[in-house]
Amino acid sequence: MILKPKERLTEQEVNTGLSLIIKEGLTTEAMTTLTGGTFLVAFALLLGANNFQIGLLASLPTFTNIFQLTSIWLIRKYNNRRAVAVICSVLARIPLLLIGILPFVFPDDAPINLLLFFLFFFYLFGSIAGPSWNAWMKDLVPGQMLGAYFSKRGRYSQILNVVLSVLLALAVDYIRRRYPDFELTTYAIMFLLAGLIGLGGAALLASVPEPLSYLDKENILKLFLRPLRDLNFRRLLVFNSAWLFAVNIATPFFTVFMLKTLGLTVAYVIPLTILSQLSSIMTIGYWGVFADRYSNKTIIAICAPLYLCCVIAWCFVGIYTNLVSNLALLALIHMGSGASNAGINLALTNIGLKLAPSKEAIVYLSVKNIITAVFSSLAPLIGGYLADYYTLRQLRVIAEWSGPSLQKTFRLLLLHEWNFLFLIGAVLTVVAIQLLPRVKEEGEVEKGIVKRIMRKSLRSNMRDYFVIDVIINWHSALTTMLRGKNMRGDRIQTPQNQ
Repeated sequence: MILKPKERLTEQEVNTGLSLIIKEGLTTEAMTTLTGGTFLVAFALLLGANNFQIGLLASLPTFTNIFQLTSIWLIRKYNNRRAVAVICSVLARIPLLLIGILPFVFPDDAPINLLLFFLFFFYLFGSIAGPSWNAWMKDLVPGQMLGAYFSKRGRYSQILNVVLSVLLALAVDYIRRRYPDFELTTYAIMFLLAGLIGLGGAALLASVPEPLSYLDKENILKLFLRPLRDLNFRRLLVFNSAWLFAVNIATPFFTVFMLKTLGLTVAYVIPLTILSQLSSIMTIGYWGVFADRYSNKTIIAICAPLYLCCVIAWCFVGIYTNLVSNLALLALIHMGSGASNAGINLALTNIGLKLAPSKEAIVYLSVKNIITAVFSSLAPLIGGYLADYYTLRQLRVIAEWSGPSLQKTFRLLLLHEWNFLFLIGAVLTVVAIQLLPRVKEEGEVEKGIVKRIMRKSLRSNMRDYFVIDVIINWHSALTTMLRGKNMRGDRIQTPQNQ
């Protein structure tokens, strides 16, 4: 069979493979930037997508993860993770090319349903390739450098994302203002470029060597149930599922809120996204080092409360019509979200790899992705329904000052269509955080100790890591202010009575 694995890899082959995976990550990031995030939402809105269709669009990447059992079946049959990953990656890129030609085939009214149809297959084949790639990387990347290596890969990808997003935002906004009739064509060309770049990434992936591994030939249902019998891994699944449900019920609609409700253009939204990326770039390397040295769970315990406050802050966006005030708040939210998500996503990926036995990594990771996919795909669909439900409903909290010479009304809180949804997401995030302490990680170090070590390290590099120092210390200071006493270091500290 093509792309055969090797019984044993030399050090040079491993180093070459690691270098190629960095490059492959850059092509994947370029493809994702061209076809995802703000640009995909703007494209869908241009085609006339409603709230439910936006929710469906956001659910597709995770819903298709339920097909990852196909990846296990293919690997058991052919015992070739590289072939499965490469072939499925090629098949995933072709739908992007088909989406790119839609506006040319339907110049007057390209159907939104066709966009959803082709994206389904894009995500489907990507989901089948994912478990093969993850298990392959677990054997290729030395265990002691998992955090540092993938944080480096993530950092390079995010730098590319920032640069490419700026250029695309400027180009799209220029065309929207000067040549509005060609706005749809611009997005189509972006998808065509993404498909070609993605195929180039698949070619790079085909050149990465694969160490030989053997997957148990046990009944596939029994294989699926095996991770569920692992108590600690089951606890990780519960936390991960709850967290993804809480995050995905609101996150897909942040961009819609900015574009439709606030009336911001792509030229405003993309710089905010870049702020988030820059914050992530500044922190991800640091999170990776400390995750390797201490524990991934501790990183989650530090970052999760910060993300919670960012979600709550979305409820206050738009209370006043002043553009500067809204942009300032949005900037703070995006910076906090970028830093916290960098740590959480890295730690969740690493802890899943760490808890999965080496010989059964493909099974454990597939089960994790399949189960969490159910919750993370349902969340945006429910979020779209809730957004429609709250469209005609509003909760306003105001304070009034009345005096002989001054009468003033202050808006303290304004909940409507999207803000209700964001508040629900915040409540669910609090629930998810409470499930983290049940997960046990080998080599886990008490959070209080890690925070003291991180602060000591930061003092010698304060200018370089000022943002991280604020992140580490903010909820300790807030808890002290609210409760009047220090919390134990091994408990997760979350803002109360929000």
